[in-house]
Amino acid sequence: MSDSHDSLSKKPADEPGSGGGDVRERVPPEAIRAVPVRHWGRWIGVAVVFALLAALFQAFRGADINWDVVGEFLTYDTIIEGAGKTLWITLLSMLLGVVLGVILAIMRLSGNPVLSGVAWGYIWFFRGTPVLVQLFLWYNLSFVFETVNFGFYKDEMNDFMTPFLAALLGLGLNEAAYMAEIARAGIQSVDRGQTEAAHALGMNNGKTMRRIVLPQAMRVIIPPTGNEFINMLKTSSLVYAIQYTELFRAGNTISTRNLAVMEMLIVVTVWYLILTTVFSIGQYYLERYFARGNERVRPPTPLQRARARLTGPRRQRAGRGPAGGV
Repeated sequence: MSDSHDSLSKKPADEPGSGGGDVRERVPPEAIRAVPVRHWGRWIGVAVVFALLAALFQAFRGADINWDVVGEFLTYDTIIEGAGKTLWITLLSMLLGVVLGVILAIMRLSGNPVLSGVAWGYIWFFRGTPVLVQLFLWYNLSFVFETVNFGFYKDEMNDFMTPFLAALLGLGLNEAAYMAEIARAGIQSVDRGQTEAAHALGMNNGKTMRRIVLPQAMRVIIPPTGNEFINMLKTSSLVYAIQYTELFRAGNTISTRNLAVMEMLIVVTVWYLILTTVFSIGQYYLERYFARGNERVRPPTPLQRARARLTGPRRQRAGRGPAGGV
C-alpha cells in the first residue's frame, strides 16, 4: 500500500500542453470590448441651449424691428465717427491709467510713508466712488473753480473743462486706481532675489525696476490689463451723460430723430461686439507673446487647433494599414 501511495505521489504533473492540463490555460482570453460612456447630460444641455436660441430668434423675428434700418445705419457716418471717438477716448484713458497706475504701484511699495500713504489714499478714493459720479464731478468743476490759471494759460473753467477732457480725466484717473493694484501684484510676483542680484551688479533702484522687475512682471500684468481695456471700451458709454458724442450717444441721437430705438440699439451693440472681439484677439496673442519665457512649449493658437482637428483624422486614416493596424 505504501509503494502504491509513493508511486502516486511521485507521478509527474501533466504538462501545460497535454490533454490533462488546466482548461483555463487552453481557452484564449476574450477580446475586450470598450463601451463608450453615455454623456446624457451633454445632450440635454445642447437641447436646452438650442431651444433657448430658437425661442430668442423667434422673438426677434416676430418683433417690430426694421432690419433694413439696422443694415443701413451700421455704416452710417455718425455711427462710424462715434465708434472712432469711443476707441480714441478708450486708448487715451487706458494710457493715462496704465502710466499713472504703475507710478502709484511703485509709490505704494515705497518705504517712504508719505508716498505710500498718498498712493493708498488715491486708490481708496477712486475705487470707492462710482465712475459716473466722478465724471459729473469733473464736468461740473466750475462750481468749485470758476477759472483755471496755469500762469501761461488762463481761461474760464466752463470753457476749459470740455466733455472730452472731463471724460478723459474721469475714466483715466479711475482706471489708474485699478491699474495700480494690478501693477503692484505683478511687481510683487517677481522673486526678491532678482532685485538683490541686480543690486549686486551695481544697478540702482530705478534701473532695476525698468530692466529687471517690470519686464518679468508683464506676464502677470498683461492679462488683467487686457480685460481692463475691454471693460473700458464698454464703460466709455457712460460719458454720454456729460455730452460727449461717443458710439452710444451717436446711436441715441439718431434714434430720437427716426424713432428707431431698438434698431439703433442693435447697431450700437454690433459695433461694441466688433471692437471687443478685435481687441480680445489682440489680447490673446499679446499674452502668448509675454508667456514665451514661462512655458517650454507654447500652447497652439485657435487657428492651429482648428487646423489640427481637420488634418488629424486624415493623418490617422492615411497611417493605417489594410488591416486597420498602425
